[in-house]
Amino acid sequence: MPMSQSFQDRLFPIAADIAEHYGTPFHIYDEAGILETGEQLKKAFSGIEGFREYYAVKALPNPRILELMNELDFGFDCSSIPELIMSRQVGGSGEDIMFTSNNTTEEEFLAAAAEGGSILNLDDISLISKVPEFPELVCFRYNPGPRRTGNIIIGNPVEAKYGITHEQVISAYKMAMERGTKRFGLHTMVASNERDYTYMVETARMLLQISAMVEEELGIRFEFLNIGGGLGIPYSPDDNILDLDAMAKEITELFNEFKSAHGYAPRMYMERGRWVTGPHGALITQAINHKSIYRKYVGVDACMSSLMRPALYDAYHHIDVIGRGDQENSETYDIAGSLCENNDKFAVQRDLPTIHEGDLLAIHDTGAHGHAMGFQYNGRLRPKELLLRTGGSVELIRRAETNEDYFQTLNFDENVLPAQ
Repeated sequence: MPMSQSFQDRLFPIAADIAEHYGTPFHIYDEAGILETGEQLKKAFSGIEGFREYYAVKALPNPRILELMNELDFGFDCSSIPELIMSRQVGGSGEDIMFTSNNTTEEEFLAAAAEGGSILNLDDISLISKVPEFPELVCFRYNPGPRRTGNIIIGNPVEAKYGITHEQVISAYKMAMERGTKRFGLHTMVASNERDYTYMVETARMLLQISAMVEEELGIRFEFLNIGGGLGIPYSPDDNILDLDAMAKEITELFNEFKSAHGYAPRMYMERGRWVTGPHGALITQAINHKSIYRKYVGVDACMSSLMRPALYDAYHHIDVIGRGDQENSETYDIAGSLCENNDKFAVQRDLPTIHEGDLLAIHDTGAHGHAMGFQYNGRLRPKELLLRTGGSVELIRRAETNEDYFQTLNFDENVLPAQ
């Protein structure tokens, strides 16, 4: 079920008041739902000693949301300097932060090592010699290649740009040891938005097998295994729901079996983003135009600069016309924004209650990879973000971009390299 019924029950009755106060469009997130989901995740994996979630900051990089992650005692999965800065600003430090990037610059390595450092997760064996300050704790991202199949978002592992190959694993850790590393982790990420929990179980099994192989070859005992992100959510009402409890039970059994065989077990980390916040966000936009040509269109005041997943992935996002859920009359519409691109559509040939200009539409499941993937093409600016607090109040947590913001990077000192 897209967007929890609890969130709808609390949001829809006050949506018009929120829209009148703040204006549309806006993303709004559900504090209660985010915290509840975070606690559910911790409870499910409580049987694995040292379990920790590292929230994927890229999913929803807003300080107020990251404060909630800190409240849940989650770490932060970062892949850029701004994400490092934001995570540290809300209280993350040292091993609360895992820095995973690819094609990494020296500046980024230095930022990852600054202010108490972070867990450095290297994506490439060639980077070992390029890290300016090699840390005591190092992790490598493993790409299983033909040993696993990927999915449509993250791609076939053989074709993916991420990670070290199976044949490079021993060499990578040996080279890290030669640079002085004493502590080790292992990471992978082989699926995105995957609702078949058995895929994650097999990922955990795969990392435990690699862990045993490296221990046998090099004597390394991994401190942690990070099974990555990729838990999927049901964007469509017809989608199945990932069975978290079954997944946790089977993965816990795998770690217990490893401990029985080896006398210890690594901690287990994961870096869920979408699963933690995705269903707890909605894009509220207003119908502002009707157009009837070869199809019926409803134009709204948001566009793909607010939510590009439908255009980028042909992704389905459920839509409610607020206040018209029980209406019998329906029409088939394309719901379109104002961008000069034909794929600027939130829905294509979607059956919805008859929409009138001024109606508010709720586009579900924008709590991950929504605002975060926004852009300014065509001079279309990103909307504001709001937080529906547990007590029912609504808080502005990011203002909308302005025309002044758009032109800000054109204010600079003259800098001309003379002709040689």
